[in-house]
Amino acid sequence: EMIKSGTTCFADMYFYEERVVKAVEKVGLRAVLAPGIIEAEDTNRGERTLKEAVEIAQKYHGHANGRIRICLGPHAVYTCSPDLLMKIRERASALNVGLHLHLAESMGTVNLVREKYGFTEVELLESIGFLRSDVLAAHCVYLSEKEMRLMAKRGVKVSYNPIANMKVGLGIPKVKDLMDLGVVVGIGTDGPASNNSLDMFGSMKVAGLLQKISYMDPTVLPAQSILKMATIDGARALGLERSVGSLEVGKKADIILVDFRKPHLTPLHNPYSNVVYSARGSDVDTVVVNGKILMENGEVKTLDEEEVMRRAQKTALDLLAR
Repeated sequence: EMIKSGTTCFADMYFYEERVVKAVEKVGLRAVLAPGIIEAEDTNRGERTLKEAVEIAQKYHGHANGRIRICLGPHAVYTCSPDLLMKIRERASALNVGLHLHLAESMGTVNLVREKYGFTEVELLESIGFLRSDVLAAHCVYLSEKEMRLMAKRGVKVSYNPIANMKVGLGIPKVKDLMDLGVVVGIGTDGPASNNSLDMFGSMKVAGLLQKISYMDPTVLPAQSILKMATIDGARALGLERSVGSLEVGKKADIILVDFRKPHLTPLHNPYSNVVYSARGSDVDTVVVNGKILMENGEVKTLDEEEVMRRAQKTALDLLAR
């Protein structure tokens, strides 16, 4: 689905990441993968998932000619104790890999952490030296101005997932405030379970519209800024801005071609507005990653699309039957 809708590079954090590594290697995409680490009041589970994550990082960081990078993925502050979070921070620094976690996603989790530790999630992470420029924080819906300034000071990057936040009814992050403070914000789809789609074109449109209605200002996040968030700022959020995210001499050949010969993309006055507000993932014609054509004229070259869909449908039905 990501290839068909024009995504060339993505970040993913959860479980079974070794299987995701194999899929990414086969289909030719670029990815930053974070094996999930979760404790949830079970110290043994926390230690085991940390050990597994470190092993995956040691084995696959820089894999597939550098297309695959690994982060460590503590699930969240409310599911990982401060002791475990400090261990994860130390291991990530020793391995020279980044960190990816859920942060301030809901008022419920924010209150839970405050009641248990006497800190907000951001304050707790700061107190243990966790916050650095290699941290990618997903969601960040409930942040005070003080917390946003602290994140800006530490260089923490943010993944803004507008459709997932709306679908689950969690709230709207203050993206303009974060960006005004200098925080790098990229756009994410989140997983299909909380979005139903991995189409970044749909996420770009909603990302802009949601901020405009939140601030009651139609000039907030103009189309060019939104496209920047989905490209070079996304690369910055993943620490990949020196190699991808923009078309420049010396960077990797990660390129998509969008077919503008469509009624909904005509007339063309402003290409940024057309891409952000009118285009769909299905308008993507060609996808190139690392100089290799993954899709041409809408046909995926690196896998059998029909077979993948057949197997996905069969697996889903098998799971439902259990």
